[in-house]
Amino acid sequence: MTGDTPRHGALGLRLGVMMLLQYMVWGAWLPLAARYLSASIESGGLGFTGGEIGMILGLAGSIGAISAPFIAGQLADRLFRTERVLACLLAMGAVVKWVTASQTSVNSWLWLSILYSVLYMPTLALSNSLAFSHLRDPDAEFPRVRVWGTIGWIAASWIFPMLWLQQDLVAGWMPPFLTGPEVEGVTARLADSLRFSGVISVLYAAYCMSLPATRPNKDDGDSLAFKGAFGLLRRPSFAVMVCASLLVSSIHQVYFLQAGPFLSAIGLTDSQIGPAMTVGQFSELAAMALLGWMLKTLGFRRVLTIGTICYALRYCVWSMVDLPTEILVASQFLHGFCYACFFAAAYIYVDRIAPPDLRHSAQTVFGIIILGGGPVIGGWMSGALQETVMIGDEMTLAAFSPLWRVLSLIGAGATLLIALCFRDETQSPAATD
Repeated sequence: MTGDTPRHGALGLRLGVMMLLQYMVWGAWLPLAARYLSASIESGGLGFTGGEIGMILGLAGSIGAISAPFIAGQLADRLFRTERVLACLLAMGAVVKWVTASQTSVNSWLWLSILYSVLYMPTLALSNSLAFSHLRDPDAEFPRVRVWGTIGWIAASWIFPMLWLQQDLVAGWMPPFLTGPEVEGVTARLADSLRFSGVISVLYAAYCMSLPATRPNKDDGDSLAFKGAFGLLRRPSFAVMVCASLLVSSIHQVYFLQAGPFLSAIGLTDSQIGPAMTVGQFSELAAMALLGWMLKTLGFRRVLTIGTICYALRYCVWSMVDLPTEILVASQFLHGFCYACFFAAAYIYVDRIAPPDLRHSAQTVFGIIILGGGPVIGGWMSGALQETVMIGDEMTLAAFSPLWRVLSLIGAGATLLIALCFRDETQSPAATD
């Protein structure tokens, strides 16, 4: 599948820049979207309900993830070079994101979000599989490449507020450590985060054309690559990981739907929400740096269990809403270990268990679970929980406590599933529990 491989050190840097841009595109708008959509029209938001936001940010993303194996996986595994598929999807997605920023109706946001997810969601799996295709030792090298995605998320979450939402910056205690008074109409300006994402997406599309050639396996195996990838569900370890991933990705989705309003409820300003959420990305840098060592030392089962435990603990802390704001924000340090120890480790396991000619499609099939099924359930769960715990027509601070407690219990359930039922089926000694 791989083409001519350049000098390996330079290759790692090129793949790192790919991950940087991949997650800058996402991190530019996702942390702020729920706050903008839920804020009242009088304050500059769109005034959408919790159920409507769940549809826009949950169902739309799910449709994109579910379509990924039939679009991107098939194109990259059987028809076209991966870097070219990436470039085309990103360029089209940039246009959709720019148009969405000017919309104000629920229907417009929903349909454009569905279209965007069909274009963007496949790029997450394709960037992973492109990296795996060129790395000599994925267990050790992929975390070092993927960590640049975390840096990209942080950069996008910091740059946009500093350049567009604040003025007269001075040193502060919370990320991005440079803050200032908000500009007039700051909530309405949150819509420009989508345009910012679109600009980054165009730059990323151009950069894709410089990535290593990753050619399809036109004559290798079943012509319908995704059929073989779905066959991985017959492997017990993969099936257990998929079930746990469905639980984890559901509560992960609720986090992105409710974190913005929650951070606003504990007293953060609109321009502080995105940077405050990057506390988790700082710990993710450390967790990703340690992931290769952890997998070799502890094995997949224990590492995945650590990830689910961190999910349960993080939501447990947030359920204690009377804690000082500094503690509630700092507790997001657990987020880095949530993501690295569960999702990043799971991506590596999928690459290891899948046959070489099905790796692109295996990643996208796994993406159906964590970016498809999970967000659908999470979107519904978010709306249902919000309607259940709301006081009057508002989500008060006290109302968030039972919401986060439910998510913590689901995280504990995923922990038991992995700890008791998952067994590594790969043959590498590095993967042995």
